[in-house]
Amino acid sequence: MFTQLQQAELKNLLHCRQGETKIGEKVSLLPANTTDSESLCSALKQAALRGAKFAIVGISEDIGPRANLGRGGANDAFNSAISQFINLQSNRFLSGEQIIILGQITLEQCLKTVNEASSLTALRQATAQLDEQVIEVISHIFAAGLEPIVIGGGHNNAYGLLTAAKQVFNQPLAGINLDPHSDFRPREGRHSGNGFSYAAANGALSHYHILGLHELKNSEATLEQLSLFGASWHSLQQIWIRRELSLTQALEQICPMLNNTGLPVALELDVDAISKMPSSASTFAGIPLLDACHYIYTVAKQCQCAYLHIAEAAPQCHEAGVEAGQRDVGQAVSELIYSYLQGRLPSLS
Repeated sequence: MFTQLQQAELKNLLHCRQGETKIGEKVSLLPANTTDSESLCSALKQAALRGAKFAIVGISEDIGPRANLGRGGANDAFNSAISQFINLQSNRFLSGEQIIILGQITLEQCLKTVNEASSLTALRQATAQLDEQVIEVISHIFAAGLEPIVIGGGHNNAYGLLTAAKQVFNQPLAGINLDPHSDFRPREGRHSGNGFSYAAANGALSHYHILGLHELKNSEATLEQLSLFGASWHSLQQIWIRRELSLTQALEQICPMLNNTGLPVALELDVDAISKMPSSASTFAGIPLLDACHYIYTVAKQCQCAYLHIAEAAPQCHEAGVEAGQRDVGQAVSELIYSYLQGRLPSLS
């Protein structure tokens, strides 16, 4: 099911000040009562004709991480991010007129079959049902010529994004993922740990590189499976600990490699990679947020990106409580979004 962001909700989230213009005053929303696929498709095409280039959409779910034996909480990242992002200033650097904010893909149908006590089998079946909802909505965004910026939910949703892109573009994608985990686990039923292995199996993912892969957070079986697929990686230890090369040098290798495929690029980021970010698998030994922003900016600027996916943020997992989690997730995701926009819009670079 899809729940659109209403004008009244947007207005309630905005904190306007005299003499200032906020991004939320310039973005577009879907027309009221955009309730089915036909009306969504039409509204997105009209938005593109009016000058929109990016469609921000949330995914309100945490069944994917739970189906991977992780913690819940990734269902509220969109609300935290949007409440912060729309209150940034609209100015010479970014007006907001290039953006339409859709709302969230929700779990109403899936939740009829799962609850807190559900078995792994039930959670994984529900995750597969969610895949179909993600594919349907994201396909309409691609078909309208817009670039999705997808916030929230588990990294299981990479499968739906890649599959939707393949269906619309009629070709696979090259994926780049900043993540300590490769999410290339065995195809044992859908969950947040195997979105990329499922996408590789169905032909939606042709090339795959992991930046910041943790050398001891991926099983030997997973590493072998990655090698058999032909995936590549720069590990967290190579760049940030052993300092065998810098982040800049790694990106100088990665971007030409992606461009040489001749394929659209799936730009992925799991906030698990960022130090102390509240998530289903948060880490103390992560990378700085500003390095994550630089990664997104550089790939967005140098490669032909199809979309940006920011996964796994879970405000309720913050060590200081939900309110602190909403603040930190909101600020961090807003910076990541702006980094992508800077790279994709030549006037901002």
